[in-house]
Amino acid sequence: MVFLAGLCDLSRADCIPFTEAREHIGETQCVTGTVFRVKAGARGVTFFDFCEDFRVCPFTVVIFPGHLKDIGDVRQLKNRVVEIHGDLKEYDGRAEIVLEQLRQLGGAAALVPKLPKNYDVENKGHYSAGTFSLPNPSHAKARKKQPATLPAEIPEDEQ
Repeated sequence: MVFLAGLCDLSRADCIPFTEAREHIGETQCVTGTVFRVKAGARGVTFFDFCEDFRVCPFTVVIFPGHLKDIGDVRQLKNRVVEIHGDLKEYDGRAEIVLEQLRQLGGAAALVPKLPKNYDVENKGHYSAGTFSLPNPSHAKARKKQPATLPAEIPEDEQ
């Protein structure tokens, strides 16, 4: 993503409210609003909802799992006013910005703490201790039958 020089220096006065984002699709803009909910979706994708019902909300922010490690713990942004800088695109009838880098967040949102070291982005928001263990077998292994062993010295029959 290419940013215009000085894009990160935009003040809140230069940001448009999220309700007007749909009118600026195709432009590089700063959009501001209060994050109503930070939601983890399918396959580790994270969404910022700016409305109570996301289906009728005119704007959303999307973070793919590979970028979440670079941005930080965005769960801290719930109920906070944020500024998001980036290209406004249309997806599923609404405007969205794909958040790829921490520098796209402006204002107080730029102070997002790093993710905990044991946070597993690929595991849909669950914590992982990071230890490896082999899976348990689905059934017990049957022991192979061994051929009978004969004694090495066979005594001769006495007659």
